[in-house]
Amino acid sequence: MSLHKREGNTFEYLIETLDDSSHKKFFNVPKLGGTKYDVLPYSIRVLLEAAVRNCDGFLMTKEQVMNILDWKTKQSNVEVPFFPARVLLQDFTGIPAMVDFAAMREAVKTLGGDPKKVHPACPTDLTVDHSLQIDFNKCAIQNAPNPGGGDLQKAGKLSPLKAQPRKLPCRGQTACRGSCDSGELSRNSGKFSSQIENTPILCPFHLQPVPEPETVLKNQEVEFGRNRERLQFFKWSSRVFKNVAVIPPGTGMAHQVNLEYLSRVVFEEKNLLFPDSVVGTDSHITMVNGLGILGWGVGGIETEAVMLGLPVFLTLPEVVGCELTGSSNPFVTSIDVVLGITKHLRQVGVAGKFVEFFGSGVSQLSIVDRTTIANMCPEYGAILSFFPVDNVTLKHLEHTGFDKAKLKSMETYLKAVKLFRNDQNNSGEPEYSQVIQINLNSIVPSVSGPKRPQDRVAVTDMKNDFQACLNEKVGFKGFQIAAEKQSDTVSLHYEGSEYKLSHGSVVIAAVISCTNNCNPSVMLAAGLLAKKAVEAGLHVKPYIRTSLSPGSGMVTHYLSSSGVLPYLSKLGFEVVGYGCSTCVGNTAPLSEAVLNAVKQGDLVTCGVLSGNKNFEGRLCDCVRANYLASPPLVVAYAIAGTVNIDFQTEPLGTDSTGKNIYLHDIWPSREEVHQIEEELVILSMFKALKEKIEMGNKRWNSLEAPDSVLFPWDLKSTYIRCPSFFDKLTKEPVAPQPIENAHVLLYLGDSVTTDHISPAGSIARSSAAAKYLTNRGLTPREFNSYGARRGNDAVMTRGTFANIKLFNKFIGKPAPKTIHFPSGQTLDVFEAAELYQKEGIPLIILAGKKYGSGNSRDWAAKGPYLLGVKAVLAESYEKIHKDHLIGIGIAPLQFLPGENADSLGLSGRETFSLKFPEELSPGITLNMKTSTGKVFSVIASFENDVEITLYKHGGLLNFVARKFS
Repeated sequence: MSLHKREGNTFEYLIETLDDSSHKKFFNVPKLGGTKYDVLPYSIRVLLEAAVRNCDGFLMTKEQVMNILDWKTKQSNVEVPFFPARVLLQDFTGIPAMVDFAAMREAVKTLGGDPKKVHPACPTDLTVDHSLQIDFNKCAIQNAPNPGGGDLQKAGKLSPLKAQPRKLPCRGQTACRGSCDSGELSRNSGKFSSQIENTPILCPFHLQPVPEPETVLKNQEVEFGRNRERLQFFKWSSRVFKNVAVIPPGTGMAHQVNLEYLSRVVFEEKNLLFPDSVVGTDSHITMVNGLGILGWGVGGIETEAVMLGLPVFLTLPEVVGCELTGSSNPFVTSIDVVLGITKHLRQVGVAGKFVEFFGSGVSQLSIVDRTTIANMCPEYGAILSFFPVDNVTLKHLEHTGFDKAKLKSMETYLKAVKLFRNDQNNSGEPEYSQVIQINLNSIVPSVSGPKRPQDRVAVTDMKNDFQACLNEKVGFKGFQIAAEKQSDTVSLHYEGSEYKLSHGSVVIAAVISCTNNCNPSVMLAAGLLAKKAVEAGLHVKPYIRTSLSPGSGMVTHYLSSSGVLPYLSKLGFEVVGYGCSTCVGNTAPLSEAVLNAVKQGDLVTCGVLSGNKNFEGRLCDCVRANYLASPPLVVAYAIAGTVNIDFQTEPLGTDSTGKNIYLHDIWPSREEVHQIEEELVILSMFKALKEKIEMGNKRWNSLEAPDSVLFPWDLKSTYIRCPSFFDKLTKEPVAPQPIENAHVLLYLGDSVTTDHISPAGSIARSSAAAKYLTNRGLTPREFNSYGARRGNDAVMTRGTFANIKLFNKFIGKPAPKTIHFPSGQTLDVFEAAELYQKEGIPLIILAGKKYGSGNSRDWAAKGPYLLGVKAVLAESYEKIHKDHLIGIGIAPLQFLPGENADSLGLSGRETFSLKFPEELSPGITLNMKTSTGKVFSVIASFENDVEITLYKHGGLLNFVARKFS
């Protein structure tokens, strides 16, 4: 149910019929603006259409619509609402959103409202496969698993078949009429339908069924046993909440399935056509902008608001036009193009802006190239990177199974509202806030690292750069290894053989989900390189922790049917499962022999992965250097066994005759890759994925789940728990309370990421979360990961600020510790916060620049709130995280320009007091007083009246709950 009622649209007069023979209608927005509309960037035209279509005079006013139309003069100066067409949730961040919805039903009932009214107001898709923990790989397949749920057999036992497969709405692909019956799909499956995860793969040479890799089945079995409670909760959500569809396990991660299956490009609702758009709880939502679909990641709090019919509010953005010219070198992968553009845009400075691509070079990029580029926009700070729909887009949609009649009406509609890009556009390009040019010819192969994704290194300079990193002082790049120790080697005895480890040795090599698997060309290039390497007699040393974790079954399909999967497996890159794994710190542990050798030599060993995050300590505590690379380069460095190599002059190894084999000898040509790509990225693959999603799988279909109006919380559960956000909820909000004599919980520096703040990865045995679980009778084998326990606020609160790389200036070294000043004790962050709360002492956090950078994570705000943090005082914020703080009820305070804790002489050991005026206003300056008598000014970083209203209500959740009561 929506929170607002449309009494009539102000712009109904703009509704027209698409053509004389059609019953389809649309808002002819170009008629509203004339020449003013014609110079708008395409992305702003999508915002304008949504504003016109939803103009009810309440949540969307005529003035706000006209502000968007006047974008050229109003950009960066006004706030505008945006109603996305749909919402996408993934399991790790989707579960707290759905748990909050379930808790909100309880709160609404408590306040006297009707809990049945609490439903998402727009289509909401929830994908279950985003997070995957690796228990088995080629090194560990014989080892006992880490089931995380006690007795695996007991945990994995499934209930009798009672639930029927959920019918999901048609997405517009060929041969689908309305909701799809899984029985019919099973009986009428295409010839490729048996080639996705849980069913036999056809041998590409003999077309005979062959068993699926053992690692996939074993990991899936453990995942189902480990996450049974969570999956039952998801199934309950899909039953009781209208407009919620759950994408079954074993299918693929959120942004991948969003691209391959959920995207409509143009929506049709009650015969009304409008552009597809989406927001969701993942920063990689931006991937769909490569299809001409406006979308970006927001926090779970904002997503819930959209699900309830509220708009997303954003400052009308500047739009940077990125003109692409020239064509890329044949040896450059699309990942190199991505990283080249990323570095260029980061240097230019596009944070908080839209980026829109145009120019002759755009047409030379395939859709998979575009979506990979769009996916990386969080790394250069843009809200999104938009590629308008063009002929390349339509051709791609035809290949992926869109109905031709639907494609025709789509093209007609997009051209009618001038949302279709044409290289021969006689009216010229839109006018942008700023135009930058990138010549594709200037891009060279590169990797990023060793500690940050923005530190890009040309492959040709890799050896010299790594040597420089060894020499440099400890910092963003340096390791400060003494010159006399840089050539040290340590003997490693592994599986009966002896090896040498040194600085630069590769110990983790992962081709994983996230940025790259949406692009068949780079994955096929990795497979072809593996094939040529095996044929040349090259191999990967067995101690290297290798893995292949595709984003969806489509990737497995084309790697298998192209014949390259066996070669990847022979080099150790065996499919371990589907979803985020190594990328989010869920890699299997390195062998004791490797760990001992690394510690013995104090070696700077390396991980190489094809993801988009490589913050220090993310993969493994003992792997100090981590590089992002394209999939073929991951394979190449794994074969080389070191990053300390010059591929131009040094061989990867030798063949059986002793001949040196260089990288250029086995690197596949662009023609080879494109030929196979054209043969495989076809209708059958997307049809097979569609059928797989709509059929579900045996385990999911047989899973029992309740269907009551209120979720029956199990008080003994350590996975799903009714959160405490609504415990003190009253029918009417109270005035903002002053912060009096607050202690500083943490004194942090610059670039504190949401990874530092939010719980992620495995639960350390010595952590506060581990103590909580142990007290409830769980063994370390049953802890599971933080992501799996996001539905339990007690676990997540204890995991907040538990990152081992957190640098608290009170402690003086990386550790998840702080000082409880009244007692002088050094404690875990949670334990200190718990003591402060018992003493009734409010808390604040001191921080430097770019507080909350990195991925969108709502628990990076929820966790501090439940720890008792009332405000954060920082030099600057990542915008999306600042929005989260406001959305949960934490005041985002900012030092005046040029000031910080050091310049003001703050030690962090003082207590702080601040009063809020009765009438807050955006950007208001307040006085902060300390126990030492110092008084200084801070900015309350509220950007608009909506944020102030939410803060006065104690956050968005309380605001929405009151609306329903």
